[in-house]
Amino acid sequence: MDIVERFINYTKINTTTSRENGAKGIMPSSPGQMKLAKLLVSELEALGMEDIILRENAIVTATLPANTDETIPVVSFFGHLDTSAEQTADTKAQRLPYNGGDLCLNPELNIYLRESEFPELKNYIGDDLIVTDGTSLLGADDKAALAAIMNALQFLISHPEIRHGEVKVGFVPDEEQGLRGAKAFDVSEFGADFGYTLDCCGIGEFVYENWNAGDAEIIFTGQSAHPMSAKGKLKNSLLMAHKFISMLPGGEAPEYTEGREGYYWVKQLQGNSARTVLKLDIRDFSEEGYHARKTFVRQLAESACALWGEGSVICQLSDRYANVFNSLQGEGHYPIDIALRAYQRCGITPTPVAMRGGYDGAVLSQKGLPCPNIFTGAHNFHSIYEYLPVRSLRAASDVVIAIIQETFNRFTTGNRES
Repeated sequence: MDIVERFINYTKINTTTSRENGAKGIMPSSPGQMKLAKLLVSELEALGMEDIILRENAIVTATLPANTDETIPVVSFFGHLDTSAEQTADTKAQRLPYNGGDLCLNPELNIYLRESEFPELKNYIGDDLIVTDGTSLLGADDKAALAAIMNALQFLISHPEIRHGEVKVGFVPDEEQGLRGAKAFDVSEFGADFGYTLDCCGIGEFVYENWNAGDAEIIFTGQSAHPMSAKGKLKNSLLMAHKFISMLPGGEAPEYTEGREGYYWVKQLQGNSARTVLKLDIRDFSEEGYHARKTFVRQLAESACALWGEGSVICQLSDRYANVFNSLQGEGHYPIDIALRAYQRCGITPTPVAMRGGYDGAVLSQKGLPCPNIFTGAHNFHSIYEYLPVRSLRAASDVVIAIIQETFNRFTTGNRES
């Protein structure tokens, strides 16, 4: 099956993640994710893959056996089944030639992909673009990954002369709401040594840094009183929360930061004069900076509690995910080296990107499976203007194949590197 046909077939299944069901602990949160998982299983079976498992939570795993007697680390690849909840309509994907200028997605609704808004379109003149009719997401995040991985497996199985070690694949649900599928993934059962997610954008992008991410929930307890006798008695928890927020570093918020600059994000404030709950996101690329930020929030809460009285401020800190780069230090750097060589093998200039967010590989890395992130080729994730250049989709699959080949080359007898 051609990779474009495969991708468009996947887009026909609505896998919009359901935040409502996710909040209830239901996984997969939407029935389309299980439908897509079953389709993938049938395709894996048709390819002759082994150890194919479909779990009740829609996590799919499978193995391509080694065709060599060499002992080689097991490489793996991941994609997620769900699409973001920004749009819920069914996808009507179309493949259109792009010759420059604005591209009409929907003449009836006058929806255009405009070059003035998306100047990177100029890089794809002469290519075909896979787009929607402007009424939904395309779902290249992350169905392009699924198509690229499946196409790579198909190629390797049809070319047994290409020597490779054992290769594993994993497809997970509900990435778009807190990396839930990755958090439920059993790394020890999977049995891979390292892996790659395909979950970033334009051709050449390569992510091996992301946030160290944590959450803070700060509970302010005041004292309510009737306003006719409130003097000296009323202690307004809402005002306490606002004063706490005012003591956070003013320039260290998402709207004032970029690159590798960390931040505190005031995410939610809810309550009344008696009790108020403040939720913060804490982000930093370095482990030292992340721990310093958590310490700052905790000490600020302790100081506020000392000011307003015992039990008036309670601070609860938790970790969400860690920077993938934490798992890629020293001898663990080889997944980065292999990927960079694979890009070069495919004639692609690598563009390292520090991701100001999280992805499944962050969770998998924290569980002991180092997992950088390679491109799908798509642009404008989570938007009706999402588009996928066909050459970039093919390139993503070529990189998967090249990573498998470079893994073999690196670890076979005579080629082993210290």
